[in-house]
Amino acid sequence: MDFTKLLPEDCVCLIISLTSPRDALRLALVSPALRSIADSDAVWERFLPCDYQKNISGSSSPSLLSWAKKDLYFYLSSHPILIENGTMSFQLEKETGKKCYMLGARALSIIWGETPEYWNWTDHPDSRFSEVAELRLVWWLDVKGKIETRKLSPGTNYAAYLVFKLRRRRYGFRQRTVGVHVNMEGTTSGEVRSVSLDYPQNVPQQAQERGDGWMEIEMGEFLNECGDDGTVEFCLREIDCNYFKSGLIIEGIEVRPKNVDRSTKWTNCKIHYHSTACPSGDARLKMEFVKS
Repeated sequence: MDFTKLLPEDCVCLIISLTSPRDALRLALVSPALRSIADSDAVWERFLPCDYQKNISGSSSPSLLSWAKKDLYFYLSSHPILIENGTMSFQLEKETGKKCYMLGARALSIIWGETPEYWNWTDHPDSRFSEVAELRLVWWLDVKGKIETRKLSPGTNYAAYLVFKLRRRRYGFRQRTVGVHVNMEGTTSGEVRSVSLDYPQNVPQQAQERGDGWMEIEMGEFLNECGDDGTVEFCLREIDCNYFKSGLIIEGIEVRPKNVDRSTKWTNCKIHYHSTACPSGDARLKMEFVKS
């Protein structure tokens, strides 16, 4: 019996919205009777975070609010939008719709960052932001950032990543480590990890290519269980004054659900479906997100 003919449309809509974006896409593919409901704004708005309108209305792309919610979801999962006067970006994790942010260099606190002898602020063709911070020369490297937990998806394990490049002519990072840590504001400082931004190519790398022209290295992780009352702090520090540091370019610090891969650049999200016959004669579907 076709339950879609027995249940009210708003009930079917609620049932689909309690699944996942992947399930809604599959349902729209295999059931013509449910396609219009599975693709509807009523379903896809539930997959969007509750504050998506606030983020978009204050962004560089407010016209996105007029889009169909399904189209908006996939746009936000593949295109970060600028918020907070262009100093941060907002994006969705494509599988779950959980929120991702990047604090641009201008949203960070950089010791001596406004001293031209030490740091240079410039545009960069690979950056989503209008400015990045380029280290000219310092002995004391200290970069901090923070984000309120109310901005993040609740009950989610997040990780923070330094997003950076190294100039061909750099000094002070080869085979040396820097300290990074993540902790909740007002609590005992979290574990300080020693990481290397610049190891020889024949050595296992801690820093990874992102697929957007930048490198990233994990600074730490945390479980967002503080609701609206917490602040997470991030820190990069190297204060050995026996040698100077130069040639580091900082785009920002990205905060995203743990294990979300940025090694592939999703410039335009499309979905491919493959149908294969099972021994039972039923169709088995496989859905893939692919880049164009």
